[in-house]
Amino acid sequence: MKKLLLVFYIISNLTHYAFADSKLTLIMGGDALLHASVYNDAKQENGNYDFSPMLKALEDVIPKYDLAFYNQETILGGKELGLSTYPAFNSPQEFGDNMLSLGFNLVSLANNHTLDRGEKAVRSSLAYWKDKPALTAGSYESFQTRNAPKILEKNGIKYALLAYTYGTNGIPVPKGKEYLVNVYTKAMLENDIKAIRKQVDLLIVSMHWGIEYEFEPSAEQKKYAKLLADLGVDLVIGTHPHVVQPVEYIGDTLVFYSLGNLISAQKGTNKRIGMLGSVEIEKLENGKVAIKNPKAELVYTYYNSRFRDFKLMWFSELNNTILPDYKKIYKQYTNIITQGKSEIQIGL
Repeated sequence: MKKLLLVFYIISNLTHYAFADSKLTLIMGGDALLHASVYNDAKQENGNYDFSPMLKALEDVIPKYDLAFYNQETILGGKELGLSTYPAFNSPQEFGDNMLSLGFNLVSLANNHTLDRGEKAVRSSLAYWKDKPALTAGSYESFQTRNAPKILEKNGIKYALLAYTYGTNGIPVPKGKEYLVNVYTKAMLENDIKAIRKQVDLLIVSMHWGIEYEFEPSAEQKKYAKLLADLGVDLVIGTHPHVVQPVEYIGDTLVFYSLGNLISAQKGTNKRIGMLGSVEIEKLENGKVAIKNPKAELVYTYYNSRFRDFKLMWFSELNNTILPDYKKIYKQYTNIITQGKSEIQIGL
């Protein structure tokens, strides 16, 4: 009897320690929308681009997390194809280098601007990302790679990222090459998620959805958020509206409806304020994961009257000269995010 109790004790402790380190931390930023004024501000005398000064506010924050997500809104086709701004973007690949150096390692490539410069730019983007230390999703070089998304593991947790967009600004996806960008349908989401759900512990889905400049999720966002929750997605990361929207749990699924802009040259306070969200992920003894301690903080994109000197700033760095009534605005925008719910904490 004593031997049986000893064996049970050892097994119980082994199980405990097996899951003791099964935790991850994740931070997420919104849309990297690189208008000409942004990349021109980063241009160096040698013709290369360095965005690191404008991203300096993130230097001490992003490396603290195991996983770091953002949406590459403007395609990194590179300067060899000719850089371009709104409405058909193409951006310097050096921006990706700067984001990688900060520690970003989850990147959505599916959004309404993916096809702005055609298949050539998409393939240039994919070639850029191919051997980088980041997991990308939403845009692929073939049906084979699209239908076999990468599964990675860290701290004993297997995870995958799927990414989708509502459309491509009326640019038709080349027939027979739908793998270039995931334009979601209900059937697509159901098929993709069911195919991978049992293979991973943590399933993250990035959704480029909603109505631009609206602080409230649309009916379609709500509908698809419920579908994703029903399908067992753990974390939904929303982009596209260019302004922040609420965060909420639907059952065990945590939904960030919109992170807003990470960086852009868009005008208007609403479009210059973005959200950095974070969560803790813990693998439970039943094998499932729990998404815990959701937090949010606001970041502001500063630029001067000549659209120069771009830099991200935390609200703690602001004053009334930079943003009049910034304290009142901070309270207003954090209330949009939390909707008064105590489970969403403010401050990373």
